[in-house]
Amino acid sequence: MPLSLTHIPRLSRRPMNKTRKGFTLIELLIVVVIIGILAATAIPKWADTKQRAYVTAMKSDLRKVVSAAEAYFADNNTYVGYTGQLGSSGVTIVMSNASATGWSAFAVHAHAGFAKCEIGVGTGKPAGLAEGEPGGTACK
Repeated sequence: MPLSLTHIPRLSRRPMNKTRKGFTLIELLIVVVIIGILAATAIPKWADTKQRAYVTAMKSDLRKVVSAAEAYFADNNTYVGYTGQLGSSGVTIVMSNASATGWSAFAVHAHAGFAKCEIGVGTGKPAGLAEGEPGGTACK
């Protein structure tokens, strides 16, 4: 009797499929570690960027106060009576030392912690600051 291929016993009934479906555990762990490293470096930079944005908002609002105060001075020939203006979202501006020849103010932000920016014009200018320019230890 001749041998036929139909009579050869198979070792396995499943077809030999060499294609993989999915990822191995090691591959998934490597991806998770890489994402963790990227997040660990990005989060502190993001927090620093937010703090700088708050300080920039305070400085911008203080520069607007200078323009408004000078317009008030041009109309009244004095700074006495000038109450300032409202700050942008989260910024509080406090006017002080308003006299006939100068004034000073400071700004704080609700989310900037203890950061405080100061500004002044004329005789009310805080020591160590250029006239009409925002400054202070946290306002760099």
